[in-house]
Amino acid sequence: MRLARLDVSESWAEDLNPAQRAVLEYLSRANKFSRSPSHVAAFLGTTRGTISQTFKALLQKNYVTEKRSQSDKRVISFDLTQKGRALLARPRLLISGLESLDSSEQNALLSTLQSTLNSLLEQNKGQPFGLCKECRHFTSSNGGGYCNLLSEKLAPPETEQICHEQDPL
Repeated sequence: MRLARLDVSESWAEDLNPAQRAVLEYLSRANKFSRSPSHVAAFLGTTRGTISQTFKALLQKNYVTEKRSQSDKRVISFDLTQKGRALLARPRLLISGLESLDSSEQNALLSTLQSTLNSLLEQNKGQPFGLCKECRHFTSSNGGGYCNLLSEKLAPPETEQICHEQDPL
C-alpha cells in the first residue's frame, strides 16, 4: 500500500491529479481499438462518469485530443498530444526503483504481480486486457501481426500495445 501511495503522490505533478495521470499512462500503451472512455474505465476499474470528467479536464489542459468515428459519430477515442507524451517521458521514482532490481528479482516480482492480478480479475469478472502479441487472436507476420478477431493488420509497435479484446493464450 505504501508503494502505491508514494507512486500516487508523485502523480500530483504539474496540473494533474492521479486519475488523470493514470488515463494518460493507459493511453500511451493502448492500441487504436482500446482508447474509448468505456475501455479506459474498465481498465482502471472506475466508472464511465469519472472517466468522462477526467477526459474533459485532460482536453482542457491539452494533454489529449478527441477523435470521433467517421462511421458512427457516437464513438469517441482519444490520443495523447505532444504535451501528454512529454509529461509521460519524465522519469518516475517507482519505475527507477524497479529498474534497480536485477533481472531475476524483476521476473519474480512480475510473475507474482501477474498471478495476483489474474486472481483479482477472475474474482471480479474483469476483462484481462493485455498485449496483442499475447492473444489467441494474434498471428505474427513480418515483424508485425494480424488480429483475427478484428480482421486488422498490426504494425510492429502495435503488437506490443494493450488491447481490450485480448484473450490470453
